[in-house]
Amino acid sequence: MGVVGTNFWQILYTPESVGNNKPMTPTKPENTAVIILAAGLGTRMRSNKAKVLHAILGRPMLLYVAETARKIAGDEVIVVIGNQAEKVREIASKDAPLKFAYQDKQLGTGHAVLCALPYLRNQCEDVVILCGDVPLITAETILSLMQSHKKNRHDITVLAVKMDNPTGYGRIITDKKDLVCRIVEEADANDEHKKINTINTGIYCIRSGVLADSLPKITADNKQSELYLTDIVEVGYRANKNIGVFLGSDVTEFYGINSRQDLKRVEALMRQRFGE
Repeated sequence: MGVVGTNFWQILYTPESVGNNKPMTPTKPENTAVIILAAGLGTRMRSNKAKVLHAILGRPMLLYVAETARKIAGDEVIVVIGNQAEKVREIASKDAPLKFAYQDKQLGTGHAVLCALPYLRNQCEDVVILCGDVPLITAETILSLMQSHKKNRHDITVLAVKMDNPTGYGRIITDKKDLVCRIVEEADANDEHKKINTINTGIYCIRSGVLADSLPKITADNKQSELYLTDIVEVGYRANKNIGVFLGSDVTEFYGINSRQDLKRVEALMRQRFGE
């Protein structure tokens, strides 16, 4: 096992537009669906309100993620709901039509995605998975992730980022050949893993067939006794799938919200984005 090195990254840079030296906006992919994980309560928020309904600049955080998802996949956006499901469905549906999958028991992120699989259309080729509590993620970053995924013919592409303080995040592990072999969550990480500062953002692009084949092979053999979606990487590695990483450039896009303090930090960044 090893730390991901700089020679490993297969990062796709978009071509420059003619005459202005600015990167071109990546083109919208076809036959793509987006799954948004939004079933958790968020106990660290110290509130009875479902976490994804907490407001940023007066707007529930889930709506920012759904808006980004629709820029990627149009009407093929599936929101996995659980806690306060009907309230989340009601509020999330006000801006645009969305599909909803119900996770009746909180058995982990892998189980949440499994609940969404029946809602994928047959012609769906690739699935992007987003988190409902990461509202700063942009469509441009996701589109660049997908371009890298397609260009390199990956079966699974993990969106990663480097962090000075990666505590709390899953670490990306490579084998002796510098190939991504698994992701280790913080709760299961040893001292060597914790030295790695290349972390999993929780955002993926996965071929739909690989997703459907791999999810049933995930087990809950971890300290949380949950089905981790991250384990799909190790399942794919053992099956000789082509697994890649796309490195995000702006760490603030991947700030998740797990506490009131996180909410304030993200809201401040959102104000900067909108020039308020």
